[in-house]
Amino acid sequence: MKQPSAADALKDAAITYGAMSDPKSKAYKVGPLDVLDITVFKVPDLSKTVQVSEAGTINYPLVGEIQAGGRSAREIEQELTALLGETYLQKPQITVFVKEYNSQRVTVEGAVKKPGVVPIVGGLSLIQAVAQAGGTDDVADSTVAVFRNADGKRSAIRYDIAEIRSGNADDPPLQSGDVVVVSTSTVKQGFNTFVKMLPLASVVPLL
Repeated sequence: MKQPSAADALKDAAITYGAMSDPKSKAYKVGPLDVLDITVFKVPDLSKTVQVSEAGTINYPLVGEIQAGGRSAREIEQELTALLGETYLQKPQITVFVKEYNSQRVTVEGAVKKPGVVPIVGGLSLIQAVAQAGGTDDVADSTVAVFRNADGKRSAIRYDIAEIRSGNADDPPLQSGDVVVVSTSTVKQGFNTFVKMLPLASVVPLL
């Protein structure tokens, strides 16, 4: 099978990681303090508006506390459907809609121990975000890409976290909506090639 080219990986990365921070996208990852409208068809008592806690959870009738942060609305729908369908309802039809986008957060993906949403409280640097995601795992290398949406434009920036940790490079501040991807030896070759081609600490437009 033909390996994807660096150009293909660039396009895929722009779409995939940019969508995670775009409120208009179905891939948008819910964050702390976002407000969700949850509707259960023909069961008005279970149709609720809930706010995601700072810990990324919501409390919902009958099922209790579930994780919402770092997940798409569709993923939350699927879990609620499964939980309510186990005991309480027969084939429930559930819709989850993000009513308010209040979270100031970044998404950390790739070779970290706890990928997901990290809230920004009083500022957040790249190293702090990786640390809050549990740190890098055993297959990580030192390359990190930060994908950013700003003024309707998508861009990517590459950093070397080994150089940052050693004090040879600055630890950059992150912006709300950034998606941090820690590179790993197991990701697709095309994506690795794309990340390696990015100049260090320089903004590269994607689309």
